[in-house]
Amino acid sequence: MRSAFGGIDFGTSNSTVGVIRDGRARLVALEGEQSTLPSAVFFNFEDGYTYFGRRAISDYTDSIEGRLMRSLKSVLGSSLANEKTRIKARQIGFIDIIGLFIDHLKKRLEEDAGGPVENVVLGRPVQFVDDDAASDAKAQGELEKAARAQGFKHIAFQFEPIAAALDYEQKVAREELALIVDMGGGTSDFSIVRVSPERARSTDRKADILANRGVHIGGTDFDRLLSIAHVMPELGYLTRTKDHKRNLPAAYFIDLATWQRINLVYTAKAMNDLRQIRYEAERADLVDRFIHVVEHRYGHAMAGLVERAKIALTDQPLAEVKVSLPGARFAAEITRAGLEETIAGDIERVTATVKQTIADAGVDASAITAVFLTGGSTAIPLAKREILSLVPQASVIEGDMFGSVGLGLALDAQRKYA
Repeated sequence: MRSAFGGIDFGTSNSTVGVIRDGRARLVALEGEQSTLPSAVFFNFEDGYTYFGRRAISDYTDSIEGRLMRSLKSVLGSSLANEKTRIKARQIGFIDIIGLFIDHLKKRLEEDAGGPVENVVLGRPVQFVDDDAASDAKAQGELEKAARAQGFKHIAFQFEPIAAALDYEQKVAREELALIVDMGGGTSDFSIVRVSPERARSTDRKADILANRGVHIGGTDFDRLLSIAHVMPELGYLTRTKDHKRNLPAAYFIDLATWQRINLVYTAKAMNDLRQIRYEAERADLVDRFIHVVEHRYGHAMAGLVERAKIALTDQPLAEVKVSLPGARFAAEITRAGLEETIAGDIERVTATVKQTIADAGVDASAITAVFLTGGSTAIPLAKREILSLVPQASVIEGDMFGSVGLGLALDAQRKYA
């Protein structure tokens, strides 16, 4: 009897689980019929249960008392990974919370398999942490520890853009030199890979991977930048103290704009500091809004509004972040041009990484025949436009925006464990 196996793409914003069924890769249903699961955990204080995905976000936005955690992948390799956070009367480590989420994915995988699954290939970005090999290794070790604690005994890793390449390769009819672009919620990863129907049957693909690079920039970074530039000024960011000697301290505004740091604003110390900031503020009315957002634990919901505005700007020229709390009513308009100006610096870093990946491969950009796009952030017009301008002669293939990596991980798992 063959060992059961699967591939898990634990993403910053969304996660998937891939399996091989009837000789083909497919994604496991994780929430109803949905094969993607938002990477969110909600500790419900009212019924004592822990919920995941859309249900977690729904409970939080329905003002059920509890604690929402999102963008957990971003803590891997950082100082936050070793810290604990208070969940009601308990102190729980961030790695343990990641373990709870992976356990939920494992249960869905085992339901699909009809029994225990001990073999898994986990996706990982090319770099968890930019230009820091020790922190990068630490991040992978933390993710492996979290997975092993849930009962996985045989764990392998595959770079996410390579997994996406394996999925793309199932569809090619001839040999291609492909640039694989995987821009997700937390990282942007790139590979130059030779793919073909014949090469797909080979078990050793090292020679086909010409280059591999990544940068720690993704959709949640764009959310943060948008929030800081267009929403936080409505709450007092960059306003002056009454004596006009300085701007208000920026740290709490930045925390409120950063998915994985929002909960840090909900502490008693933060509230005391905010009240002192209000006392010193020239625009105390704006800081009152900030305090009201914090008192109503509205930070994640507001970040969700920013994210939706960013997505809306993919297809329309104007979007609005509208907050309607009793003590915090305002609307921040964001234009497509405003989005592009706000994220231009990060997109420059992304395109510089693509250029370096091509250089590392030792090929001319004109030799690349195909670009395979996956990951939700490839939908951002500026990102797509700038990347494609580097290889204008290449054909463009848009994969499953959220599923290609999970499908490729399943194919990789088949090679390793079948």
